[in-house]
Amino acid sequence: MGYVETLRDKILNRHSKIGIIGLGYVGLPLAREFLKQGFKVLGFDIDDTKVNMINAGQSYIKHIDSDFITHYREKGYLEATTDFKRLKEVDHILICVPTPLGKHNEPDLSYVLNTTRTISHNLRPGHHIVLESTTYPGTTEEELLPILEESGLKVGETFFLGYSPEREDPGNKKYTTANIPKVVSGITPSCLEITKLLYDQIVKETVPVSSTRIAESTKLLENIYRAVNIALVNELKIIFDRMGIDIWEVIKAASTKPFGFHPFYPGPGLGGHCIPIDPFYLTWKAREYGLNTHFIELAGEINTSMPYFVVDKTVHALNQHGKSLKGANILILGVAYKPDVDDMRESPALKIIELLREHGAIVDYNDPHIPELPPTRKYRYKMRSVPLTPEMLKKYDAIIITTNHTAYDYEMIAQHARLIIDTRNAMAGIPNIRAKLVKA
Repeated sequence: MGYVETLRDKILNRHSKIGIIGLGYVGLPLAREFLKQGFKVLGFDIDDTKVNMINAGQSYIKHIDSDFITHYREKGYLEATTDFKRLKEVDHILICVPTPLGKHNEPDLSYVLNTTRTISHNLRPGHHIVLESTTYPGTTEEELLPILEESGLKVGETFFLGYSPEREDPGNKKYTTANIPKVVSGITPSCLEITKLLYDQIVKETVPVSSTRIAESTKLLENIYRAVNIALVNELKIIFDRMGIDIWEVIKAASTKPFGFHPFYPGPGLGGHCIPIDPFYLTWKAREYGLNTHFIELAGEINTSMPYFVVDKTVHALNQHGKSLKGANILILGVAYKPDVDDMRESPALKIIELLREHGAIVDYNDPHIPELPPTRKYRYKMRSVPLTPEMLKKYDAIIITTNHTAYDYEMIAQHARLIIDTRNAMAGIPNIRAKLVKA
């Protein structure tokens, strides 16, 4: 029996062991789906804390219950390790590591490439590898494949390589890993066959495409589409603000058109791992072909400028109330990048905190989902979430709503805050607050 037939048989009989590298917001939900469908999972991570928590039956991601982790640990179906030599134990290796940007918005593939080298050193005949991390077109074929073939094995014959972009949306209760259609691709027809068959076991629908480049480009298009449209409404927000027009009411009215319009909403900037980062992967790759991505780069400039707009509005609002930003006590409401999650990757609130501090403000934050700000690649804040009480609200010269968590009691906030800078239209419908409300 050949390697394709062996893998096919093991997948269909749930004898395949799944290896997932990177146990974050993509890797752990992926592990959950394989476990639910009867597969054993061995997770790999360089973070001792994550590995130890998994092995202790604990979850560090809000929307994955610790009871679930405990159940499959006790059943013997789930284990985590920092020992990458154990890659030889698994049949499928799914790469879910970060693909951030460098200092000059250039792709940083160090996590992907270092992981691939580690896999290559432990590659055995019959291994199936899938990259899920977002990247530029050509990465799987031009970067991963040569490294893996240094092992002496042949793609499509003795090992198999595919690309299937993650589509996770943390906190989304309607669309989860299992019911979001999953794009799949492979370097060769046999690579595609195995990749599709594997994901067919855990998702409602797979969408095979003709090449890994197509799959890589699909992921970029999805997020560039959102980034550009968000930039459009952010720019309109600035224009309409100057004109005294409420952008939120405009969007609401435009949304009544049953065709040709899809609503996007402005905010304090872009957050999350995908939308602020992915467009620049294509921008960088396009230069290899002598092309400049003017439209995409302009959208990036607009979106990254929004924290400055929020701070400028705060300065003006404080001045109107006879207060300088220097020395002012400011409370940030919400540091997660979107409502009701504990994910603060690339959150614009972090940049707003930096700008406020540079202007001499004294800054605190409250977030019911993030009790303490962990260090990030850019920021090392040593801050803890302060209580949100009427007494606390009265202490601050202004509060800035950067994330509209549903847990917030907006009527209580409106009643006790002196000045509210609302970047999310969270105060819509709250009566009698015009004198203290500024939309930003």
